[in-house]
Amino acid sequence: MFRLDELVERLGGELLGDPATAVRRVATLEQAGEGDLAFLANPKYQSRLAACGASAVILAPAARDLTVLPRIVTADPYIYFARVAQLFNPPEAFVPGVHPAASVASPIPASVTVAAGASIDVDVELGERVVIGPGCRIGRGARIGAGSRLNANVTIYHDCVVGRDCIVHAGAVIGADGFGFARERDGSWVKIPQVGRVVIGDDVEIGANTTIDRGALDDTVIGDGVKLDNQIQIGHNVKIGERTAIAGCVGIAGSTTIGARCMIGGQAGIIGHLEIVDDVVVSAGTLVTKSIRRRGVYTANLPVQGHAEWVKNFAHLRHLDALVDRIRALEERKERKAR
Repeated sequence: MFRLDELVERLGGELLGDPATAVRRVATLEQAGEGDLAFLANPKYQSRLAACGASAVILAPAARDLTVLPRIVTADPYIYFARVAQLFNPPEAFVPGVHPAASVASPIPASVTVAAGASIDVDVELGERVVIGPGCRIGRGARIGAGSRLNANVTIYHDCVVGRDCIVHAGAVIGADGFGFARERDGSWVKIPQVGRVVIGDDVEIGANTTIDRGALDDTVIGDGVKLDNQIQIGHNVKIGERTAIAGCVGIAGSTTIGARCMIGGQAGIIGHLEIVDDVVVSAGTLVTKSIRRRGVYTANLPVQGHAEWVKNFAHLRHLDALVDRIRALEERKERKAR
């Protein structure tokens, strides 16, 4: 539990109202009650302030006079909420040591935690305070930086690198073979050995069951501060720039480069060998089939509609070229008559 003046002392902001007001958790405007700290980040929800039962609220300067509740005024209420939520929910504390049911074939620092069923191969380097969760598999020659945490059943293949202060959620697979095959004339496939690595920077978070393939020859690289949601597939030799965020179920084909600070919406698909520059936003469900060389927001999808309506509209799309030709012919005929 924190007093408002304690929060402001730690996190900044302007405090209005009783500084001794105590709060124990953060909550939404609708659900907040006594002892809760609510926040208003989107102005379209400001009408909900009147009925809010929170003990205090976090507001932007433009909303400072919309309530008489004790309040913290800050330029970015959502970021402030995130910082407060971190204070109320500190990371789980782990007891260093190796569980008797773990298998460890490399020397590790005394500050490392290795849970039951985990397996660490030879020549592995673990930094201080690393946590290896239950059932994890760390392959030969892998390196994991200080303070990183692997949740249950994460697999890090041989020679891959995970930076400092990373979080890898359950079931993620880092460094499996990329999808590389050469085709014989008879249609059979010859596997191309995937000899690159996956190199992950610092402060990266990787969601549950996300897979990142190792490079075919060069490395697959994930930059510092990248945030990956659940069930993302990243192909071999992909490069993702620092602080880019990618939502769930996105597929990125091999050898594509994505710039820094990009945001990729859920279920987007990005084909291979493309380049996306810095500060690009790709909307959810968008299929990216060509390189994006200018920053901005890009969307390529259709809203949902009834099946019969979709069939009718798609029929029109199939004849779009013919319709364009007819319109062009009519315009030319009109111009001739005007002369």
